[in-house]
Amino acid sequence: MKLGVNTYIWSADFTPARLSLLDTIKAHGFDGVEFPIFRPHLFEAAPIRRACERLGLEPTTVASLLPDLSLIADDADVRRKTVTHLRDAIRVTADLGATQFAGPLYAPVGYLPGRRRTADEWQRAIECYQQLGETLDENGVTLAIEPLNRFETYFLNTVADGVALCEAVGHPRIGLLFDTFHANIEEKHLGQALRAGGRHIRHVHTCENDRGTPGTGHIAWSDVFAALHAIGYDGWLTIESFGFALGDLSAAAAIWRDIEPAGPESIAFDGIRFLRSRIEG
Repeated sequence: MKLGVNTYIWSADFTPARLSLLDTIKAHGFDGVEFPIFRPHLFEAAPIRRACERLGLEPTTVASLLPDLSLIADDADVRRKTVTHLRDAIRVTADLGATQFAGPLYAPVGYLPGRRRTADEWQRAIECYQQLGETLDENGVTLAIEPLNRFETYFLNTVADGVALCEAVGHPRIGLLFDTFHANIEEKHLGQALRAGGRHIRHVHTCENDRGTPGTGHIAWSDVFAALHAIGYDGWLTIESFGFALGDLSAAAAIWRDIEPAGPESIAFDGIRFLRSRIEG
């Protein structure tokens, strides 16, 4: 398994002005970096790719949808716009030299209409994801769809529903992102959920129950790692957390306090030691 870190810990977006951060990430022993792509046309892939290649860091990408985008919207024009946006993000992912694109890519985080999802919304998501298959194939990219907890979305909360969605879409490059923070809220048992996800699990966010340093809370890490080994998972374990001063992103993730007294960097740099010990132990 490979260890990555999401740059949300430091900033809402990543630009070439922050390239020196990659040297620090490499020095702390990470294998790769997960970059957010909110606006594909503004993401400067070429210099970031060169920096990653120089350091031997493997990139992955992640995104959430902006408020005017949705694959499940009633408005067909909004759905078409969103499919185009995701195709652009897939191409930028490939331009970066990455093969993994992930996130809750169905509706904006925090969109809660006060009801359960409808059969029409479910079908719209299936049809839109199927439209992405050709672009994924052309660019050699895998899409990992992320279930979120009930306080951030009503559309997709559990691995079981994620598996049903993937099987309905039926494309080999479309699977699931398993995030231990969200699963800790929604799943009865983390290990059983991972086993149920099986071959559909394509990416893993290793987050503590409070978004703090992995290994310092009550996530059942022994069960998580036993299940990952049982399903033969050999992909990314990426630490994802959020700084306090990231504006709308901190608000969307409900980060109202400093999660760790030593600062958000400690979540990454202390967390990797814990994860490495679990992999090598």
